[in-house]
Amino acid sequence: MEIDRVDGRTENQLRPLACSRNILNRAHGSASWSQGDTKVLAAVYGPKAGVKKNENPEKACVEVIWKPKTGQIGKLEKEYEMIVKRTLQSICILTINPNTTTSVIVQVLNDDGSLLPCAINAACAALIDAGIPLKHLAVAICCCLADSGYVILDPTKLEEQKMKAFAYLVFPNLILSVLPEGSLKVVGEPMEHAIITSVTQGAMSVDDYLHCLDRGRAATAKMSAFLRKTLQPQISSDSSKAG
Repeated sequence: MEIDRVDGRTENQLRPLACSRNILNRAHGSASWSQGDTKVLAAVYGPKAGVKKNENPEKACVEVIWKPKTGQIGKLEKEYEMIVKRTLQSICILTINPNTTTSVIVQVLNDDGSLLPCAINAACAALIDAGIPLKHLAVAICCCLADSGYVILDPTKLEEQKMKAFAYLVFPNLILSVLPEGSLKVVGEPMEHAIITSVTQGAMSVDDYLHCLDRGRAATAKMSAFLRKTLQPQISSDSSKAG
């Protein structure tokens, strides 16, 4: 079924992607990520020696601070903060720097839809820029379900307002995994079938959700390729330094 999107995209077409790294001098790592007119800046500070009561002496701690474009942080932003934190904790190798805290600041520069996935993508790029040990990278995307049942990817703000349900999905980027090949499984499943984070809003059937999952997984192949191309120079440099 063909749909008519204001910007002329097909239902599976993403907005133009852009990513820049190492853009903040005082941060240990930083990156900006934009999808169309949605743009997020992420900064990483740490690992710093653990001083908080809730820190684990055997594992590193990741904290996320969400900063809206304007105004105070609200309930939705607090929820986004927790989702980003849990996503980053799942991809970081927390046993390498135990009893430390890595702080990730997420600054919203402009929100024209798909804000949470954009923030996760920015945070992952910033972690790489900071040299934080990761199991693998992650790529995030938003899938929207319309009343008519069709699914669109990477919605704008205007499109989001017309949709009846959303699925925010985060998938592992396999190519950049630092784990041995035999360990590329998540709870017994091959990594290519894995999903790191899944957040839904609104009502959708199981079939609709699985449709979103298939669409999202297919689209993240392009995002993964873009991420590898953007980060490859630094990864190659880091590898040569390690050698």
